[in-house]
Amino acid sequence: MTDVKNDLPEQVRIRHEKRERLLSEGRDPYPVEVPRTISIEELVATYHVVKDDSPAVEGATNLEVGEETDTVVSIAGRVIFFRNTGKLCFAKLQAGSGASVQAMISLAEVGEEQLKNWKADVDLGDIISVTGRVISSKRGELSVLATEWQMASKALRPLPVAHKEMSEDQRIRHRYTDLIMREEARKNAMTRIKVMRALRNFLESEGFLEVETPMLQTLHGGAAARPFVTHSNAMDMDLYLRIAPELFLKRCVVGGIERVFEVNRNFRNEGVDSSHSPEFAMLETYQAWGDYNTGADLIKRLIQSVATEVFGSTTVTLVDGTEYDFGGEWKTLEMYPSLNEALQRKFPGQPEVTIDSTVEELEAIADHIGLEKGKGWGHGKFVEEIWEFLCEDQLYGPVFVRDFPVETSPLTRSHRTKQGVTEKWDLYVRGFELATGYSELVDPVIQRERFEDQARLAAGGDDEAMELDEDFLFAMEQGMPPTSGNGMGIDRLLMALTGLGIRETVLFPIVKPE
Repeated sequence: MTDVKNDLPEQVRIRHEKRERLLSEGRDPYPVEVPRTISIEELVATYHVVKDDSPAVEGATNLEVGEETDTVVSIAGRVIFFRNTGKLCFAKLQAGSGASVQAMISLAEVGEEQLKNWKADVDLGDIISVTGRVISSKRGELSVLATEWQMASKALRPLPVAHKEMSEDQRIRHRYTDLIMREEARKNAMTRIKVMRALRNFLESEGFLEVETPMLQTLHGGAAARPFVTHSNAMDMDLYLRIAPELFLKRCVVGGIERVFEVNRNFRNEGVDSSHSPEFAMLETYQAWGDYNTGADLIKRLIQSVATEVFGSTTVTLVDGTEYDFGGEWKTLEMYPSLNEALQRKFPGQPEVTIDSTVEELEAIADHIGLEKGKGWGHGKFVEEIWEFLCEDQLYGPVFVRDFPVETSPLTRSHRTKQGVTEKWDLYVRGFELATGYSELVDPVIQRERFEDQARLAAGGDDEAMELDEDFLFAMEQGMPPTSGNGMGIDRLLMALTGLGIRETVLFPIVKPE
């Protein structure tokens, strides 16, 4: 028998000792299989106990309180509650979905040895198999009256105390325990799965094809962000975890896939807060023969379709109990006019911001309103940062903010009628950016000029500037049709639909080791 370390917590040490004893007695605490003829979910859907507050259910086998059947089943689940008495023991067995059923271990049914083993072996958190008849207990609990039971997996650590709420840090670090203990955690996980399915259903119904593009890239591009860098030993070269799939998806459009999308991970070596994570899921769509108006209509219909499919309505109930309506028409603002309106409302007398405002003028406005400046900011960066400082958290939305500066939108077509801005929108919901959309730049000559501008920014110290991608330009030179492009963070979509923080929308967000 292996010695149990004495420095383990007492409950953990006792469980280790039980494991060793089971092994020494030839009873495997982790068998390769156990009896299981029906899931707990199927059992509770098949049988129903009729009580004063619980009428008969059509289509189910309805049992009276105290009624027993001759139907024998084998179930398996995690012990989340148990009570041992002299000749009769009770346990609540829970499935992964949270569905549960009572198991009854009776001396008359299992015999003295199995009852003794139950009392000696079983702890909260253990996963066990129970075989027996389906009955209703005298208190009206749907139950399996065991004729035999078997350990399926011995838990060496106790579950958290049920009445003591886990902290956010505990929930994130030990999400598996969170899923066991909290219905909300299981619901959040299922909501994400349903949202992903609904996204794909909608896009496929619109004729979009899903593709996969490289996660490791030789250049970083497709967005303004600081990349993660790694090294390939086989190729003896540095590679980047992608910050966006955009340039590869556009290659697909060049190649004739006129409606294309991808849902996958992006990585950005930047800050972590309630709405940002260095690793996040992203949806990008590209549609030939469209523009940013096409993209805005697509993203609106997509979000409304997802809300309806997952929640039954375009009006969703958030975790704080408030409702948010994604239905109807969505408001539209233009960046420069909305910036000036907010500037004059909050800081009367400041000069109007236009496409001709100099960097010095914008820097003076930033100083006046208390905005911390970044190194090497040009006109476009100042305009966007001032706008975000004044306007972003005021946009309850849904609202499209349109027509961004050219300088900060290097992959976007210049506006067809307005000088100095691009055909780009960002979608804001409840004060944060949810999605973005472009009329894509398809002129390879202008795209090269924009990349060269980005290279100059990089040389000046901007570590978020894009690199010049010759292969992408070569693809564009084959001819690319007018194209609409959209991007939307999946984690943020979950935030918008539920009111959760970003770390609660992700099963296993990155955290520093303890």
